[in-house]
Amino acid sequence: MAHTELRLEIKQLIINSLDLEDISPEEIVDDEPLFHDGLGLDSIDALELGLAIKKQYGVKIDANSEGTKQHFSSVTSLCAFIVSHEPA
Repeated sequence: MAHTELRLEIKQLIINSLDLEDISPEEIVDDEPLFHDGLGLDSIDALELGLAIKKQYGVKIDANSEGTKQHFSSVTSLCAFIVSHEPA
């Protein structure tokens, strides 16, 4: 899958899993932070998103891992994380 398609898919997943009805995928900037100043997500949103990613892509995200914050920092980093865990 092309990274562009995956980014769009992830944006749609964020919107659907978190019920962000007022936002379109085009409004989510690839490299903008998903938490705090960027999209404004919180830790509950992170849990919901982690479950949605596991269900959609079969990628388990360790909530206690130091790298998890980094993986969730933006759409671009989530895309890279998912691609790195896809079966060859």
